[in-house]
Amino acid sequence: MSRIPVAVLGATGTIGQRFVSLLQDHPSFDLAVVCTSERKVGGRLGDHWRLEDVPLNPDLEAMELEAIDPKVLARRGTAAAFSALPAEVAKDLEVDAARAGVAVFSNASAHRMDADVPLLVPEVNPDHLALVERQTSFSEGGFLVTNPNCSIAGLVLTLKPLADAFDFEAVHVSTYQALSGAGYPGVPSLDIVSNVVPFIEDEEEKMHQEAKKLLGTRSDRIVPSSLDVWANCVRVPVRDGHLEAVSIPLREDVTVDEVAKTLASFRGEPQRENLPTAPKQPVLVRTERNRPQPLLDGMAGEPARARGMAATVGRIRVSDRVLRFFVLSHNTLRGGAGGSVLNAELAHRRGYLD
Repeated sequence: MSRIPVAVLGATGTIGQRFVSLLQDHPSFDLAVVCTSERKVGGRLGDHWRLEDVPLNPDLEAMELEAIDPKVLARRGTAAAFSALPAEVAKDLEVDAARAGVAVFSNASAHRMDADVPLLVPEVNPDHLALVERQTSFSEGGFLVTNPNCSIAGLVLTLKPLADAFDFEAVHVSTYQALSGAGYPGVPSLDIVSNVVPFIEDEEEKMHQEAKKLLGTRSDRIVPSSLDVWANCVRVPVRDGHLEAVSIPLREDVTVDEVAKTLASFRGEPQRENLPTAPKQPVLVRTERNRPQPLLDGMAGEPARARGMAATVGRIRVSDRVLRFFVLSHNTLRGGAGGSVLNAELAHRRGYLD
């Protein structure tokens, strides 16, 4: 079976390079076009490669960087595009690409809360994908799918099975967010070395709003979940991996074992369908008292293609009907490029890219 030609928009940024790393040997997608800002057009992809943990295939090193132009994507026969564009650029350009017949899988925040745009984590709300059929561009083969903010992506993998099993209405979370979440080159060194920064623009608001859509129910529209996620977000001097301390007041008595089994047994459609980038176990539970840690658990997930796609939970405690635990997820993989690639795999499996 021939692979589907795809493009990466914003291929030289942090998320863009993660897209390239996941697509360069993908079984279903063929990376045919890499696009970047005007000042880098005409250069080589390899000249801008910064991912020390992933070597770039030699045949991709020489790929010429092209302008971000929906007409170019359509002319090149690109069926899908993975967007790592800044929100202010993505707002119009992603819509134009969809109207040109391209399926856009976006990491940008510009359209996440649009009524007809899926905000998707395939293990959590796969049925939301059908919203693309309401988009005016769908009849021409183009549509737009988004993945959530990096700080909610890992957390919602735990909230879905917990909300299905137990009764609660509020989640309180403090995040310890990695530098790569700020893009390249991240936070200035004199602001973050030996320091933490207790403010990330719009992050707490995004977590609150996006959780409601992700956990909402779909009829002719998304009915927001009644669950409230209240966050305090902090930037810390860690390269990759968002660690989050979660507290959930419960309405019933539960045990640590019940919580651990609920999380560890959770599986979704990506696991049942064996999608290429899906981790076999989306939530891993650690019993050590000092886990999870970004250095040790940031790349959790099996098989090899799914490294960094599992959320890791540890230090589960229940006291006076308050459940507490830590969850760690890789912000540029599960919370970024990997999330969009998994969304595209689900869309492909459901026939939206045929």
